[in-house]
Amino acid sequence: MSKMCVVTGGAGFIGCALSTKLANRFGRVIVIDSLHPQIHAERKRPTELDPRVELMVADVTEASTWAQALEITRPDVVVHLAAETGTGQSLTEASRHATANVLGTTRMLDAFATASHVPERFVLASSRAVYGEGAWQSRNLGEVTYPGQRSKQQLERAEWDFPGLEPLPMDAEKTIPNPTSIYGATKLTQEQILRAWALSFGTIVNVLRLQNVYGPGQSLTNSYTGIVSLFIRMAKEGKSIPIYEDGDIGRDFVFIDDVASALDKATTTDLSQSLAYDVGTGSKTTVLDLARIIAKRYGAPEPHVNGMFRNGDVRCAVANIDRTVRELEWQPLKTVGEGIGQLSGWIDSQLS
Repeated sequence: MSKMCVVTGGAGFIGCALSTKLANRFGRVIVIDSLHPQIHAERKRPTELDPRVELMVADVTEASTWAQALEITRPDVVVHLAAETGTGQSLTEASRHATANVLGTTRMLDAFATASHVPERFVLASSRAVYGEGAWQSRNLGEVTYPGQRSKQQLERAEWDFPGLEPLPMDAEKTIPNPTSIYGATKLTQEQILRAWALSFGTIVNVLRLQNVYGPGQSLTNSYTGIVSLFIRMAKEGKSIPIYEDGDIGRDFVFIDDVASALDKATTTDLSQSLAYDVGTGSKTTVLDLARIIAKRYGAPEPHVNGMFRNGDVRCAVANIDRTVRELEWQPLKTVGEGIGQLSGWIDSQLS
């Protein structure tokens, strides 16, 4: 309980869900967050942030932020959540994503080097976006291949899949990272920068690659933080949910409580320093199936497939979580159906 923890971007969706666990585990927890208006419309302390947590409103990309932070604390553990997260948005706001995700990380590390302080452990919330389309397998021969990013021309022809291939689960031990978005590239860069620094300074970096996180506390106004809350709002309004491509876009939707549990465990666990750890449910849910679950709950019209697409989106993203379950001694507890029910109840209470 005497140890200290700093959480970057800790006033966001994941940070708030994690805050009570960290406050129970550490003697002092300090959150550094700029309260960006895209996430925090009113730019005030979130009510979901545990009251025992100290909030420092500041930008992690500024050297002065870290100089100020290291005057008041010498953290034993750093949980690095601060990031710009919009996959599609990053294609048109690349500089903003690179500044927050890459420069924000190097500013932090430079400050620790200048202060001659090396935390015992870093925990990085990385993303499944680092894999891009990931590995696919030949249906006939079983050969593994990396087809790369789907081109705009391919998507305009409504060629959603790669002929003769089927996607394989994303597995940090086997799948070669190959981002198809600026966001994914910056998250992979975060991993590499932290590992290089940690190896030189003799500390630990635990990297968790998160799949699609959803649950109570998610932004209801930011369209870049996930489709689940967006679909629920549309269904509540009695609208037919529009589905991109042919509806068979595969995702691994993991509940916020399960993600917070994984991150919490990573603050005290020594994991492999050469590998990342995948955090999801290990099960595929298509976007059309998700929309149908939500529409049925609210008595909304049947979702409709509109054939539209978004550049940079991957066709299928599902994690192999076997090694994470084994080595982190963690497992997801919430099914998609249960999670949707809990999120829907929370949204209903917020919008009533």
